Amino acid sequence: MSEQTQNDMPQRPDWDHYFMEMAQVVRKRSTCLRRSVGAVIVKDRRIMTTGYNGVPNKIHHCADEGCLRSRLGVPSGQRHELCRGLHAEQNAIIQAAYLGQSIAGSTLYCTNQPCAICAKMIINAGIRRVVIAEGYPDEMAQQMLAEAGIPLEILE
Repeated sequence: MSEQTQNDMPQRPDWDHYFMEMAQVVRKRSTCLRRSVGAVIVKDRRIMTTGYNGVPNKIHHCADEGCLRSRLGVPSGQRHELCRGLHAEQNAIIQAAYLGQSIAGSTLYCTNQPCAICAKMIINAGIRRVVIAEGYPDEMAQQMLAEAGIPLEILE
């Protein structure tokens, strides 16, 4: 086998792209019929928890029950309480609590911008940075994160 030169090696991703790729993989477990979202919480370059959007444990998936928000014509970004599922960010934060993992000072990588409900949880969980791949129609979330001094960065 011949030696590979450094120029022959695949491009090594920086940390942000590395963890965002993992969030993209996590989103594949989503059970939501409208939008698949994945989240990864990282502290000191170590994955603490992951989460994807979907219904709580022991509850029928939306694929079985249908989407209440779609039936009611609820637009994206509104009336989050009319959903059987949890958001990816919520599941990642809940998993940290369940496992007794401190996520204070961590970074949240998420395939989509958090909503206002998730932004409030992010702030109180002590997450210090949020990196996203795509936006979401929730200006209140952006305003709250900014007011709390938590950067919301879109990864190019």
